[in-house]
Amino acid sequence: MSDKLPENTKTEEVDLGQLFNVIGRLFEKLFLFIGKILKGLFSILIYALKPIVNNFKVIAIALMAAAVIGFFAEKFKKPVYTSSMLVKPYFDSKYQLANNVNYFNALIGSENLKELSSVFEIDTTTASELMGFDIEIGPETGNDLLKEYNDYIKQIDSTLAKDMTYEEYVDNRDILSGSIFSIKAKSKASDIFTSLERGFVKTFENEYSEKLKEIRDKSIEIKTRAYKSELKRIDSLQKIYFDVLTTESESDKVSIGLNGMIPLTNQKTTTREYELFQKEMVIRDSLKILEQELIKNNDFYDILSGFEDVGTIEKSFLERYTILFPALTMLFIILGYIMLKTFQYIKNYE
Repeated sequence: MSDKLPENTKTEEVDLGQLFNVIGRLFEKLFLFIGKILKGLFSILIYALKPIVNNFKVIAIALMAAAVIGFFAEKFKKPVYTSSMLVKPYFDSKYQLANNVNYFNALIGSENLKELSSVFEIDTTTASELMGFDIEIGPETGNDLLKEYNDYIKQIDSTLAKDMTYEEYVDNRDILSGSIFSIKAKSKASDIFTSLERGFVKTFENEYSEKLKEIRDKSIEIKTRAYKSELKRIDSLQKIYFDVLTTESESDKVSIGLNGMIPLTNQKTTTREYELFQKEMVIRDSLKILEQELIKNNDFYDILSGFEDVGTIEKSFLERYTILFPALTMLFIILGYIMLKTFQYIKNYE
């Protein structure tokens, strides 16, 4: 028994040694593989930078010339001014707003100055300065998005609502999902933006929106009549209970019944009177809500922030010629070098 123990120990030591050797060789191959990749990347980088270094003077002169040309082109280019307006449409007039923005851009693209001047009530000279309009969802808070999500969930089928998460809704919503919209106007002139608001005001009052407003107004009118009728009925009952209480205060024994069959005690009369009072308060609160809704949403739109009197100069990357021209020049140099090398390779290939 004692003779077999050393043999087992030696066997285990040999197995562990072989295992460590295998692991060591795997790590060695891994490091060699990573080293080859890094060496290849380094070779590619050097190969790419070599033509630039060899032709540094020519490339530097070309980039400087492009920068100078871009500077003068940017300086003498007529600036583009922008201004934004925040609007909140009601009665689904946002659909007509989005459609009209596309229509206005089509008029500008086709240089239909007569129609533009008619829509915005400006002269054709001013209309010729317009360059386009952009529409996007206005600023929104997390609470606004959550409210929109809850409203959307209520409108769709319950089985679909389970699969639609808040994050998916925010990622997949389109521009017309918002309630506040930012309209950005572009123009060659800086002082024409306030005169454009009249054209957008016409956008919100359309046949469909007027129909929705009429339906809303009639619905509020019907509810208001029903609530007021209920108040009159409650008022009549309250007068009856008041007479009962007056009679009970004059006499200790009063017997009044509904059709002479159901007697009303003082305690029951008081309880019913309190219930009527509570119901009256609920109805009056409902009437207040209807009145507030009628006052709050009585227009087709609200202008939260109008166009500024003087627009700001738009400075996008595509209009920064001092940077754009050298970048394009460098891109053309690289593409030209690649095409030249490819041509030489094809020509010498056997």
